[in-house]
Amino acid sequence: MSLKKKVVSSAASVALDGVLKYIDKRPEEGFFKIIDFAEKLIGNMFPPENFKKIKAGAADPDNIYTQLAKGILNDIDRGIIKHTLLSLGVEAGYFGTKEVRENREKYDCNIPFQILIDPTSACNLKCKGCWAAEYGHRQNLTYDEMNSVISQCKELGTHFYMFTGGEPLIRKDDIIRLCEEHSDCAFMAYTNGTLIDDKFCEEVKRVGNLAFALSIEGTEESNDFRRGEGAYQRTMDAMAMLKKHKCLFGISVCYTRLNLDYVTSDEFIDLMIASGVKYAWYFNYMPVGHGADKELIPTPAQRKYMYFWLRKMRNSKTGKPMFVIDFQDDGEFVGGCIAGGRNYFHVNSAGDIEPCVFIHYSDSNIRTHTILEALKNPLFMEYRKGQPFNDNHLRPCPMLENPDKLREIIKKTGAKSTNLIVEEDVDTLCSRCDEFAYEWQPVADEIWATTKHPKTHTQYYRDNGKAIRQ
Repeated sequence: MSLKKKVVSSAASVALDGVLKYIDKRPEEGFFKIIDFAEKLIGNMFPPENFKKIKAGAADPDNIYTQLAKGILNDIDRGIIKHTLLSLGVEAGYFGTKEVRENREKYDCNIPFQILIDPTSACNLKCKGCWAAEYGHRQNLTYDEMNSVISQCKELGTHFYMFTGGEPLIRKDDIIRLCEEHSDCAFMAYTNGTLIDDKFCEEVKRVGNLAFALSIEGTEESNDFRRGEGAYQRTMDAMAMLKKHKCLFGISVCYTRLNLDYVTSDEFIDLMIASGVKYAWYFNYMPVGHGADKELIPTPAQRKYMYFWLRKMRNSKTGKPMFVIDFQDDGEFVGGCIAGGRNYFHVNSAGDIEPCVFIHYSDSNIRTHTILEALKNPLFMEYRKGQPFNDNHLRPCPMLENPDKLREIIKKTGAKSTNLIVEEDVDTLCSRCDEFAYEWQPVADEIWATTKHPKTHTQYYRDNGKAIRQ
């Protein structure tokens, strides 16, 4: 760490200690102080008007973001709040964002803001429609390999890491060790929650920079249909455990044609909020891998519903105090597809460096390539040249909404299937998406033409790699 980083980080740590103590004494006034603190740290990551709206809403007790922020301050351990703000604010936001942008220009390739890593293919559940369910227990990354990935990516400016799988908490001792080793990074684990216990929660509070997204699919019936009998109750028990220990956690919801109505219902959302959930990652079902069922892909009408439901949920007056993100329907906020290293990529449990957690093709492996080499290899460079894959950011994905784009990329680069059970030909994969892409296009185009969209100030590299902004 440079001297400048040490000075800024140390000053921010001292200042944050003071703010948190002030909040304990004067909660209402302290709430505004922490907004000012956050703006100084990560204001460069968002349009200036965002913090103006936050400050205006902070005085309104009915504003859902005021309720959410106060809920976090009341419910989450002070050490976790401090470490999260320092790792996401100072390291990722204040320093990392600038370093990532500079390195994109320096190395003339995509540099990501976050990385997804599979510590293991092992899982104690076998969920229908989950790519990890097929992988079995045969693949693992060593601690040194994961440490190397993080160390390399930190040099490029990346300070945010998510663990997927498999069930990543099968490797929870190594995850805690990584959090401890890289205290300047923020970590999150997608987990079924079944391995969370009191001892582990105490370790999570000790390191302070690990949060969770617990997988849940709606009702007990729909959840256990996909995840196995008893899975729902074990996940709810894990939420209760995390809430008791004041750990930061949210949920991960795969929405399908069958469960979408319930996972967007007031009943479900209210139950999650009451259980301590602060954020939710929603994922459109992707028909990936052997046995994938394209009939589970939400219909165009359901996708349209999701688009407007999300905006209702995030409206400061009509929403609820739980922050919701949907990678498919929030493409307009990030300029379309963020994979291929543009904002993230995925390292699977065999070390293959994949453009996306849902797109299992690769031309690089951490055991034979550096991270920078992978980012400059043909697969990721074709992603870079092709992004955005559609000027309508409600059709962001090169697989689900633009399957011919993925066909072209894989055939042009010769990237190999990295499915750990059965290799999957790109034409076979994309054929499951053709019908949805065709039917979604006119619906998405109508929404795009009749609604207002944010200006993302996103940089792309079309036209022979020359940078342009949209």
